[in-house]
Amino acid sequence: MMRSPPPPQSQGNSNYGSPYGGQAAGGGGGGGGASFVPGFGGFMNDPTAQMGYQVGKTALNAGQEMFEQNVNRYVSIPALKHYFNVSTPYVLRKLLLVLFPWRHRPWSREQRPSSSSSASPDANYYFLPPRDDINSPDMYIPVMAIVTYILLSTLLAGLRGAFHPEVMGLTATTAFVVVLLEILGLKFGTYILSISNDSQLLDLVAYSGYKFVGVIVTLVVSETFNRGQGTGGWAGWTIFTYTFSANAFFLLRSLKYVLLPDSSSTHPASGSMHTVARSQRTRRTQFLFIYSYIVQFVFMWILSRQDGNPTQAKAAAAKIMGS
Repeated sequence: MMRSPPPPQSQGNSNYGSPYGGQAAGGGGGGGGASFVPGFGGFMNDPTAQMGYQVGKTALNAGQEMFEQNVNRYVSIPALKHYFNVSTPYVLRKLLLVLFPWRHRPWSREQRPSSSSSASPDANYYFLPPRDDINSPDMYIPVMAIVTYILLSTLLAGLRGAFHPEVMGLTATTAFVVVLLEILGLKFGTYILSISNDSQLLDLVAYSGYKFVGVIVTLVVSETFNRGQGTGGWAGWTIFTYTFSANAFFLLRSLKYVLLPDSSSTHPASGSMHTVARSQRTRRTQFLFIYSYIVQFVFMWILSRQDGNPTQAKAAAAKIMGS
């Protein structure tokens, strides 16, 4: 099964995430390895204060280690870092690809051999991170799109005079419920289709979030043409039809290489399946069609619904406030 590569390992001591890459955590330039303790006017020279500082530091490190262990039970942090390894040019190109996928070629993802076995003919191949491959799924755009969708829906409700304090909470709840239902559906689908690779599940979760890009475009364009009347009317349905079609086509082409791996690939990625049984391939094709068109249509329609009647919106708000 296909899987994405872990993030590249740094050489020597790990300084990942530190803005001071060349400095060690424990010493200055000539401190002889002694840890640096700020002075604070001589307060930290007190033995009791130093002991409290060391106890707090130890407790913080223990808490961080416990947090990472508990999180890693459910989600692989190194694997997640791969999906957030993006750049500004990648984000711009990916947004254009999601909205205008019709003439894009090719759709297959790029691979590279592992550094430890690059000279071997039987080297393991891994997928490139998003910043190096436009066809690689990422989670940066979906996460930012969800946040933008919540804020944009709240702003549009205010511009239509339909804002009430619960609108942001209701919008966020709707978005998160849709995402949760879709992830549960994908988890069930991977079980039915015998997809046991965690990396493939993360790929599906990443692809599920791109619908919010089309929903945001639908909301903005519909509000512009309908002059505050929501997403109904010919303008709303026209832009919704286009964004839905573009998202469905994008998913259909992209997920083909996740659910139906190419057995003729010269360098199959490590963990990928070389062959898929005919019956299994038929089931995966049906799942791909249902997910890309039917499921996405229902979810995108729910997310893009906007009530353009301020009177009805205020009545609904009063009902919510009264309850």
